[in-house]
Parts: sequence; structure tokens; C-alpha cells
Amino acid sequence: MTLASIRRGYQVLRTLLQFGLDKAIPAQQRPWSLRLIKLCLFWIRDQHPGMHNGERLKLAMQALGPVYIKFGQMLSTRRDLLDDDWAEQLAMLQDKVPPFDSALARAAIEAELQAPIASLFDDFDDIPLASASISQVHTATLKSTGEAVVLKVLRPNVEQQILADLELMEQSANMLNWLLGDGNRLRPIEVVADYRATILGELNLKLEAHNAVRLRNNFIDSNALYIPYVYEDLCFPRLMVMERIYGIPVSDIAALKAQGTDLKLLAERGVELFFTQVFRDNFFHADMHPGNIFISKEHPHDPFYIGLDCGIMGSLNDDDKRYLAEVLLAFFNRNYHRIAEVYLDSGWVTSDTDTQAFEQAIKAVCEPMFNKPLNEISFGHVLLELFRTARQFKIVVQPQLVLIEKTLLYIEGLGRQLYPQLDLWQTAKPFLEQWMAEQVGPKAMYNKVRANLPSWSDKLPELPELIYDNLTMGKKLLGSQQQLLDRYIKHQRQLHKSNYLLISSASLLICGTILFNQQATLWPAIVCLSVATILWLLGWRSRPKNRKF
Repeated sequence: MTLASIRRGYQVLRTLLQFGLDKAIPAQQRPWSLRLIKLCLFWIRDQHPGMHNGERLKLAMQALGPVYIKFGQMLSTRRDLLDDDWAEQLAMLQDKVPPFDSALARAAIEAELQAPIASLFDDFDDIPLASASISQVHTATLKSTGEAVVLKVLRPNVEQQILADLELMEQSANMLNWLLGDGNRLRPIEVVADYRATILGELNLKLEAHNAVRLRNNFIDSNALYIPYVYEDLCFPRLMVMERIYGIPVSDIAALKAQGTDLKLLAERGVELFFTQVFRDNFFHADMHPGNIFISKEHPHDPFYIGLDCGIMGSLNDDDKRYLAEVLLAFFNRNYHRIAEVYLDSGWVTSDTDTQAFEQAIKAVCEPMFNKPLNEISFGHVLLELFRTARQFKIVVQPQLVLIEKTLLYIEGLGRQLYPQLDLWQTAKPFLEQWMAEQVGPKAMYNKVRANLPSWSDKLPELPELIYDNLTMGKKLLGSQQQLLDRYIKHQRQLHKSNYLLISSASLLICGTILFNQQATLWPAIVCLSVATILWLLGWRSRPKNRKF
């Protein structure tokens, strides 16, 4: 550990203690090691007595800076780990930081382009359009076409800062895990590993550009989602150039109402977009918070979404998609047994789980949800409660499902903010039922055959030879199997004969011994013992010698 890392570690620890986060753990549950650390740092006092624990954590994250702000935002989605009041406080964290010097921005852009900005762009604005913890956005126009564009550039040395903070977070997570024990609910090592994968994906703007192009192509003819055009030849690991868009932030409800936007249609399209991305394309935007979503100003009676920031994308394998759809459908059909079966079949819980106990636990959690109207039931909270319940039965953590849950919560929150009466089930059920029918019905079989037809047609000329080879091999195999069977039958017959003679010999031996002990006439005893000896010799000699087949 470097000196800088030690200093940063002390700064983090001091901040946490200044906000009294050690008091978030009940006194009777605080390990002795944590009390010892607090005692050794006796001069650091809680400066916010009486404040709610969730608010303490939010303010501490803000004080620690951009990397921790994004960490807090990610934590706000892990409601399987945090209580709702903690998660709601962290959800209020805003990723807004002061812009860095425009001269540094110019230098970073020209270093990636390996050319002066003026040679490719006109009207470059030194005042950034937006500034966040990882990147900064400037506007300009393309010199070649005059089209309005935005240039997204990483902050100077942001990679080193993030990697240093990640190293410290990992060390802190290991220490916290040791303090709280391996069975603790927070699971800090897993949470930090999840965050590491997320934030490192945002550090490569070339990857983000590829994601945006793929998502744009998936919805190229859609009237529900628009992804700005990306100038791929001007994109690099630390620079991304894309079309400038002019929309209304999705959180600005007043502006949307003022232009007469059909909010009900917009909310329903948001739900459809989520399920289309997950189930049709298997490629979904996993960072759909309000800052990344705008609404078109054109034709407000037929509105569409504009999606930005494709740094974090998710996908599911075919099995997970089917299991997820089955869980949601089974929930609304109140088929709790099927939910338990899906969790076991998928491997989301261990195979030794008590199915009946798991089913009853699911029913106890889900059944009360039906006391309210369907349009008030949250898909995201259904998954959340199911994962919480499954945690009691040693659920196997699925990172891709955490992304799904987070994205679904975002979509539902946005949808109901736009149109509070949104009935997600009415919107999603037909989509899920149709998708499931396509996966398991005749249409699914037809699609699989059609998908494999090119491969099969290539092998068709080889089919006669393959059939002949297999029949020849089968004949040889059957012949060898018949020989083995004949040898086995012969072996069993010999064994049966030998056992019969030996058992008879043993019986006569017992009879002869009894007659001999009675001290009567000896000749019957002698006959019995003699015959027993002959039978034993015959039985022993008739035993099969070869016991291998």
C-alpha cells in the first residue's frame, strides 16, 4: 500500500466517522475490532448527531467525491442489501461536479484526434454543455458538413484516480468483511466487485460508441426510441463524437405538459422499450436514470425517447430470459410453486433447497401485494422481494439480474412519474405471453429449424456417407455387444451350476457331520461326507475362470 493510499484511506475513515456512520450498526452488534478503531481515533467526533442514518451516508458520499457519489448511486439500486430509507437517500445523489479547465479539455481532445480541433470542428465551445465525475461534454459543428455535434472527453487522470479509489475500496471491503464476518448481510466484497465492473466499463468511450451504434441499429425504424448518430471514425478510448440532440429532460414534467405530450403513451412506450431490449434484442441500456433520457420536441402527440450514455449495457443468456419471463408470469398468476421451481431449475438457489419451505416463503411475501390494484404493483419490487426471500435460501448471486432489477426500477419510476396510473401488467403481459409462446411452441421449433437450415444444408451431401459409417459402426458395436452378452450368459450358467453343486456339498457335509456325531451306524455318515467331497470338487472345478467381459 502506497503512502498516498494510506492518506486517502485515513481521509475516508475520518469522513465516515465524522458523519457517525459507525453508529449505523446497533451497539450490541458492533464487533470489538470496530470499537477498537473508534477508540484509537478518539479525536474524530460525530459532527451530525440526530441525523438519519441514510442521510449520513448520502452526505459522506458527497464529501468523498465523484467516485464515491457514483458508488452511492449504484448502492441505491441494491435494495436487496439496503433498507428502503437508505436506498432512497442514496438515490438522491447527483453526479454534478465543477467542470475542468477548457484548455485541458482541448489538449485531451487533440491528443486523441492527433490533429488540431480547428481542423475538424468549427464553433468549439469552451464552456462545457455538461460536466460529470468521469467526463465532460463540449459542443461544436463539423467543419465538413456543418452538423451540430457534441464531444465527450474523459477528465484528465480520471483512470488513475478511479483505480486508486477502487483499490482502496477493495481493501476496505476486505477489512469490513473481516469485521462483520463472512455471513454479514452487506457483502461488501461482492458490492465493490460489482461496482468495479460497472465503472471500468464507463472509462472506455470507444466501447460506449460501439454500444450506442448497436442500440441505434436495433431501433433504427422505431417510433419509440432514438439514439443519436455516432461518428465512429472520430471516437477513441478517451473521446467520443456524436450528433447533438435537442430534447426535453424526462424529469421536466412541466415542460412536457406545456407542449402537450401524450404522457400515457410515453409511459407505456417506456415499458415496451424495456421488454423489447431485454427479450427481443438481448441488449439493454442499464443506466437509464433521468439524466440520460430526453423526450422529443417533435410531434408531442406521438412522442419518442432519446437515449444517451450507453457506457453500461446488459444482456441475459437464453435460459435467464426464459426464467425471468416465467417468474413474472407465474407471479401474476399466483403460481408460487412454479416460481420456486424456476429458481431451482435456473440454479439461482442451491439444489438442496427445501422446495415446500421456499414456496411458502414466496407466498408469504407475494400474496399481500395483491391487496392493491395491479396498476400499483411494481415489477421491480416483485423481483426485489423474490431475491430477498431467496437470500434466506442461499441464493446464488446473478450480476446480470441485478442490472435487470435496477433498470426495471428506473423504467417503472420514470413511467409512473410521467403517468401515475400506468398499469405495467396490462402493457407487459401480452408481450411476455407472446414471447413465451415463441420460445416453447410450434413457432419456436420452426424458428430453430429455420435457423439451423443453412448448417444442415451444408452437411446434406455428406449425409449418405455418415449414415453408412454409423450403420457399419453400429453393426460392429452390436456384434461385439452380442459376443459380450453370450459370454455373460455362459458365465452366469457356469456360476449357477457351480453354486448349486457347492450348496449341495455344504448341505451333505452338514448332514454327514450330524450323523457322525450321533455315533450310530457310520456308513450313512461316510456316504454323506464322501458325496459332499465329490460335489465340492465338481463345483469348484466348474466355476468360471474368466470373470471379465
